[in-house]
Amino acid sequence: MNRVVITGMGWITPMGLAVEPAWKRLLAGESGIDYTTIFDAGTFPTRISAEVKDFDLTDQIDDSGKHSGAGRSTQFALAACRQAWEMSGLAGASLDLDRVGIYFASGEGSLDFNAYTRAALSSWNAETSSINTVKWAETALELMNVVREVEQEPNAALPHLAMLTGARGPALNCLTACAASTQAIGEATEILRRGDADVMISGGAHSMIHPFGVTGFNRLTALSMANENPPAASRPFDNLRGGFVLGEGSGVVILETLEHAQKRGATILAEVVGYGSTADAFRITDQHPDGAGAVIAMTEALKDANLSPADVQYINAHGTGTRENDGNETTAIKHVFGQNAKNVPVSSIKSMMGHLIAAAGAVELITCVLALRDQVLPPTMNLENHDPDCDLDYVPNKARKAEVKVAMSNSFGFGGQNDTIIVRQFSA
Repeated sequence: MNRVVITGMGWITPMGLAVEPAWKRLLAGESGIDYTTIFDAGTFPTRISAEVKDFDLTDQIDDSGKHSGAGRSTQFALAACRQAWEMSGLAGASLDLDRVGIYFASGEGSLDFNAYTRAALSSWNAETSSINTVKWAETALELMNVVREVEQEPNAALPHLAMLTGARGPALNCLTACAASTQAIGEATEILRRGDADVMISGGAHSMIHPFGVTGFNRLTALSMANENPPAASRPFDNLRGGFVLGEGSGVVILETLEHAQKRGATILAEVVGYGSTADAFRITDQHPDGAGAVIAMTEALKDANLSPADVQYINAHGTGTRENDGNETTAIKHVFGQNAKNVPVSSIKSMMGHLIAAAGAVELITCVLALRDQVLPPTMNLENHDPDCDLDYVPNKARKAEVKVAMSNSFGFGGQNDTIIVRQFSA
């Protein structure tokens, strides 16, 4: 079985448009959460979000005209991929592109519901609380004529990333909600382990900051409504937490077999050593209250890595800030780590960055790699009120220097999807 390493990383996030400036802000405990400007959210229960600011694809990639049909989330994917591809040293390298694949996580498709939203709003009759179906059809047809060349499938990022890099190997997409990019990276690792590719481009991108996205999560009572102080709204593990803050962005990693990376003299950032994936088989919108699926995902990842819980020095939590998730994740960590659970630092960058949905896991895995590199843990901000049920070491409110050789990243999605990846410092 091939060993798998990370040789490149890229970020487009509410904290910044590249890895280093965003990482610096995370360690400083700054926030990317503010009032929503992408659409008028003034009448919504939740009026805050973590938007990507000052983004222009033409500043991020050359020949952006080739991607004129790409929507917001696909543009994020392209920019993050370009960063990772260049960091890896693969840009311009002599490659067998038939052995370079893509496994990516994305959401609604390149239009991000914008055209659908416009059609619905333009045909809404407030007096009858109904949609004028004739006007709906006319508006939708007009919009489709405008965007007829735009890809609308949920896997829209794949062909754009392939065009950007020339990758002609395995090309796959997954849609497992908040766990999607962690699953994508895990499954891309499996492709490399069994020898079906030499290089895999993986990660995720998502943008759901639109009326339908916010309405859906509000109806699920999953979003924070702490509109009066946006930077303090995301409060993972805090007793006053009231839901997550919707974010957007992309995280991309370049994975290679160790043999391929060493043969070309690549700089190796970390090694992917463990992956576990499970389903709760419980409810569509809730985790199993005992964290059963999360327990098995973490346990299987440790087994896959041939590590014990005592070998893990940091856990990047899913840590959304909902009462259910934070409590269940804490319970699951205690089950897996036993008496040592309170000695393992756990933190959630969603306290600063919001929840990037399908992109969250990839961004959080990159956080683990940076923690391994710099020997520092990002904080969980806004953790001010002790919750007796959340009693682990959540690295409250201030980054911390620490010896970290092995890090675990958790992602738990709607529908009961649980995925865990373990990375460690590389040693030959």
